[in-house]
Amino acid sequence: MTTQRNKVLAFGLAAAIVVFSLASAYAQSAAPKAKVNINTASASELETLPRVGPKVAQRIIDFRTKNGNFKKVEEIMKVQGIGEKVFENIRDLITVGGEN
Repeated sequence: MTTQRNKVLAFGLAAAIVVFSLASAYAQSAAPKAKVNINTASASELETLPRVGPKVAQRIIDFRTKNGNFKKVEEIMKVQGIGEKVFENIRDLITVGGEN
């Protein structure tokens, strides 16, 4: 009887852990994220964007240092490594500050 009870309690505890883990993950993914300002973001902030790794993040920083701030988000496609496909993935996640 005690073994049966321990199994039920263990199962219940495991189920509760799964439910709380899923609820936490859902809450994090459902929370709106601030857009990344490509004119002011650090390399680590740029790396949070899909398909932007350390090298592309550094290219973005180098590009804006050499050419000045981006005026439109579309201008990020001038950076080597950011083509139309990558831009489509990040378009809604980036800003240049103010209206895009």
